[in-house]
Amino acid sequence: MSLVSVHNEWDPLEEMIVGIADGARVPSADIGLFALDYAEHEENQDDIPTGPYDTRIIDEANEDLAGFAELLRAEGVTIRRPAVTDHATRFGTPDWTSDGEYNYCPRDVLLAIGETIIETPMVLRSRYFEPHAYRDILLEYFRSGSNWISAPKPRLPDDTYNIRPQRGSVLNNQEPVFDAANVLRIGRDIAYLVSGSGNELGFQWLQRVLGDEYRVHPITGVYDGTHIDTTITLVRPGLVVLNPERIRKDQVPRIFKNWDVLWCPENVDTGYAWRYPRASIWQSGLNFIMVRPDLAVVNDLQLPLIRELEKRHVTVAPLPMRHARTLTGGFHCVSLDVRRTGSLEDYS
Repeated sequence: MSLVSVHNEWDPLEEMIVGIADGARVPSADIGLFALDYAEHEENQDDIPTGPYDTRIIDEANEDLAGFAELLRAEGVTIRRPAVTDHATRFGTPDWTSDGEYNYCPRDVLLAIGETIIETPMVLRSRYFEPHAYRDILLEYFRSGSNWISAPKPRLPDDTYNIRPQRGSVLNNQEPVFDAANVLRIGRDIAYLVSGSGNELGFQWLQRVLGDEYRVHPITGVYDGTHIDTTITLVRPGLVVLNPERIRKDQVPRIFKNWDVLWCPENVDTGYAWRYPRASIWQSGLNFIMVRPDLAVVNDLQLPLIRELEKRHVTVAPLPMRHARTLTGGFHCVSLDVRRTGSLEDYS
């Protein structure tokens, strides 16, 4: 039986990959990192603060991840963790060289849909070989009968990126590139955010690979930053949380036209411990995970959001995630659900 089997973001959870913070660092400056994360702060890419995070940040992040994993195990969920990697090691292609970043956010690297797990063509050079930290896990999934594929490895030349574009995206449309966190599963419907971490060719590639069994919906014009899970979070069939700073009422995606919308309250800023925050304030709260349709894991400081979820009969397990903005990952980012009970259904 395939160990990978997941059709949405809310069915009762059976298996989850949870990231690690060991060795996390801000990678060396290059045009892609600058264009996506720092262009609004810095005069040029040589000014990007790079290097390893402070030991305290790593230790506290790992404590928070361990607490998250412990809660999931108590709910009967199988937990897997990536291998520790030396992210200071340099690597490259004929076109460029880089060092690494971390294995903190499995949500960005791997996309599980149905019984298939996909290594995505990630946008940042520093994360090019990040899937290797999951190789033993992927081999076990493959041996169980899961489909394991990889998108074409992108070249990522300099002209992939636009720095401070006056119009259009940070990403050009030269080859398929996207992070897995640009995608949300809604049964036969798949939401794909066209943004600075996923281009139109990436959407087209995903639709062709998934075939007629799925409808991939490009979401455009709402947020040109990076991932979808600080803009849209799914709770259960018929209930979606939307970011009011990025989506107007007349921009609600059509796939949610018959759903109840919870407009996310302003998130509590959990702070950051680096020279600049690498993630918005919404990473601290809206980026939460459903264990099952009536149980959410939410940052413990996000009391306004917790109260709104409880009004809608969702039990909340509040947990600390102290460095979501520093390490760019809340509970949804630092986890990858690969198996949930339930079957493929049409919710539209």
